[in-house]
Amino acid sequence: MLVADSLGIGYTPDALSFGDHGANTFGHVMQDYKRKNGFYPEIPNLCELGLVSAANKVADEKLAMETKNIEGAYGAAKELSKGKDTPSGHWEMAGLPVLKDWGYFPKTDNCFPSDFLERLVKETGVPGIIGNCHASGTDIIKALGEQHISSGEPICYTSGDSVFQVACHEETFGLEKLFSFCEIARNILYEENIGRVIARPFLGSKPDDFFRTGNRKDYSIEPDSDTLLDVLVANDKCVAAIGKISDIFAHKGISTSTKAIGLESLIDETLKAANECQEETLIFTNLVDFDQEYGHRRDPDGYCKALCYLDSRIKDIKEAMSEDDLLIISADHGCDPTWTGTDHTREFVPIISYKKGIGEVDLGVRDSFADVGQTLASFFEVPPLRFGRCFLDCLA
Repeated sequence: MLVADSLGIGYTPDALSFGDHGANTFGHVMQDYKRKNGFYPEIPNLCELGLVSAANKVADEKLAMETKNIEGAYGAAKELSKGKDTPSGHWEMAGLPVLKDWGYFPKTDNCFPSDFLERLVKETGVPGIIGNCHASGTDIIKALGEQHISSGEPICYTSGDSVFQVACHEETFGLEKLFSFCEIARNILYEENIGRVIARPFLGSKPDDFFRTGNRKDYSIEPDSDTLLDVLVANDKCVAAIGKISDIFAHKGISTSTKAIGLESLIDETLKAANECQEETLIFTNLVDFDQEYGHRRDPDGYCKALCYLDSRIKDIKEAMSEDDLLIISADHGCDPTWTGTDHTREFVPIISYKKGIGEVDLGVRDSFADVGQTLASFFEVPPLRFGRCFLDCLA
């Protein structure tokens, strides 16, 4: 199970209420490349799996890309969850839509409640905090990094998601001190129903060379009910989490957890798990770079290069599969790098499925990401989940 984090394929019917009517992550990345180069980028393996066909089901502007000789099942899914954030998308994919509202911080200066900050400063012992606003992570580090280093005050900021983010220098502030600060913030923010607290360590000595390291850590609220992962583990199956999957599920329903940095390493670790894991294992990988490095940073060129790299590894993934294996590629939300602002975008996501010997299968437009979880529950022969419609029979 590969989550191409933020690979939306067109705005959903409710996108207007999110300010995202017209967003299309995949389509706009492809079109941007064509405008600059006169032709579409080459992603033949993803096309063969049905990605373009899935996108053309729901996008206003159809992509005139080669889609012959498809060997895969493809469809588009809309989101039931109320948010367009990472936990909501992943939990819904695992059979647990988030149907209640998260807590959010207002889009104003000094956006964090004063009583929360007073308690946080007191319990953590820091001299204070700086930031206290909605911001791009890279921009706020560049703007406030030097002040943070000299003052010892953590940089705290948020976004359109239900999130409290903390950027601190790994050396001058300390990684363990940052993690401890975030753990205390996490405990306090349960009261506000904030979905995630994220530690964002960085290095460098001045604005031009500040960079975020790979030691990011997410502190998520635990799912309030069992997900597919819990059901699998309870039925003696294995869940191998690659990348930030374990953090997203608050370490529930996880058998093994492997951290990795960068697309190449994440895919290498996925293939390693495929070669080494026991039978009846779900290998669940989040490919964070699409979202973190290119979507939020509004970099369509980088996003396109990442898609081309993923395409180049499809052959390796197929070769690692046995006759009994099933591959699913999907996403958790959109993050259109051509869109305004830096937040996620409310979009349909692709559901791409492959197993050896499959022909072309049209999965249609699905009502929920939870169809993925329900299908995997059937595939692993565990009890059905509460949400989702299985499409395993379509793959026979």
